[in-house]
Amino acid sequence: MGERRVDQWGGLGGREGAGSSGEGLGGAGSSGDAPRSSVETPGSSGETSGSAREAQGSSGEARGRSVRAEEADAWGALVATARRTVSDGLVVGTSGNVSVRVGDTVLVTPSGVPYDRLTPTDLVGVDLDGRQVLGTLLPTSELPMHLAVYRSTGAHAVVHTHAVHATAVSTLVPELPSVHYMSGALGGPVRVAPYATYGTEELAENMLHALTDRSACLLQNHGTIAHGASLDQAFDRTAQLEWMCRLWLTASSVPGLSPSLLTGQQLAEAGEKLRGYGQRG
Repeated sequence: MGERRVDQWGGLGGREGAGSSGEGLGGAGSSGDAPRSSVETPGSSGETSGSAREAQGSSGEARGRSVRAEEADAWGALVATARRTVSDGLVVGTSGNVSVRVGDTVLVTPSGVPYDRLTPTDLVGVDLDGRQVLGTLLPTSELPMHLAVYRSTGAHAVVHTHAVHATAVSTLVPELPSVHYMSGALGGPVRVAPYATYGTEELAENMLHALTDRSACLLQNHGTIAHGASLDQAFDRTAQLEWMCRLWLTASSVPGLSPSLLTGQQLAEAGEKLRGYGQRG
C-alpha cells in the first residue's frame, strides 16, 4: 500500500510524496491542483491501508457530513507537510502530528497511521470542541494540544514533533538560551513547557502557558510544537527551532567555553526586522 499513487494530489502518492519540496503547501483553503470532485466522503471509495483499518472505529462508517472542496485541498497539503516532517528528520515513525484549520473544522493526522499510507479517503476532521465530524480513523492522541492552540490563537496550522535536538534541550533547561537572533522570529526566548503525560489536558495547559506571546515552544522530555498562519509557516518555525537547539547544543559542548547569548533587546530588534523579511506582494 505504501507504493500506491494518489493521483488526485498531483503526484503526492505513496512514498514518492515523502520527500516533497513543499510546493502546494498553502494554508487552509489553498486551491492547489486537486480536482474538486475527487473526494465526496471520507471512506466512501478506495481501499484503506491495513494500519488505517486497525485505527478505525468499530462501525467503520464515515462520521458526519461530506468533505468540502477546500477541506480536500487542505488535507492534501496537510499530508504533504506530515510526510516532510519524516523526510526532514523531525519525526520518527508516527511520533508527531499535524493539523490545519478550515473554518470551524480542524483537519488532523490520524492516530498511529504512517504518513506514507495516508490517502484522500483517510481524511479526519473535528470541530473546535473535539467532536469528530469527518472520517472513520481516530484523530491523533495529541488532539487536546492542537485544539488548545486554535481556541487561544489565530493560528491556521499546528506542527508537533519529537525532533531529537529540541527534545534533548527540553531535558536540560527551562528556556532555550538565546544563541541566535531567529528566536525573535518565534516571539522571543523559547520556553520549555513542564512535563505532563501526552494527550492530556494538563499538557495542553502547560503548553499554552509556554506559548504566551510565542509561536513555538519546547515540551519537556517530549518534543516541539509550533503554530502559524499556514502549514508552511508552522513547519518552518518547527525546523528553525530544531536548528537553534542543535546550534546551542553544539556551541555549549566546547570544553572551557560558553556561547555568547543575545539580550532581550537584541532579540526584540531582530524580531521587528524579521517581520518585514522576504518579498512583498
